[in-house]
Amino acid sequence: MMVEVVVETLAVDQKNQSPVVILKDAMGERKIPIWIGHPEASVIAMELAGRKFPRPLTHDLIASMLKGLSVRVQRVEISDLEENTFYAKIHLERDGEILCIDARPSDSIAIALKTKAKIYADAKLFSGEIDSLLAGAGTASNGTEAQRAEDLREFIENLDPKDFGKFRF
Repeated sequence: MMVEVVVETLAVDQKNQSPVVILKDAMGERKIPIWIGHPEASVIAMELAGRKFPRPLTHDLIASMLKGLSVRVQRVEISDLEENTFYAKIHLERDGEILCIDARPSDSIAIALKTKAKIYADAKLFSGEIDSLLAGAGTASNGTEAQRAEDLREFIENLDPKDFGKFRF
């Protein structure tokens, strides 16, 4: 069963300085942490803040191409977790035909935000194992939400766009 989720916040995992997007059950308090790359965190943070990069980035280009082809992002699904790797699907619609594309959750979330599509997660992802990851990651319990937001803002402001291709994941 799929559950609608929203991006609650972005945080930085204090253990390894990796960005984490926190998805929250739209109708409750259950949460899913997904560790993502720095470039995707930057895109998601900018979109959440309502700010745009001076030139289109990859996710902007994808959204523009889909719109130009009269393709609508129907929904994004965070569908599975295997060996600490989340899986996602982007559901595209054109003329009543649906196409489901395998994608990384970080890209899927960024595209959903850019296209105003809803995000869903499989209910099985809201497990005690995920809750313990969230509690142990340093994302939920270290500092206030305002402090986590400030840490992420500082991190993103200090990113040099020339460095995006240099990160290894």
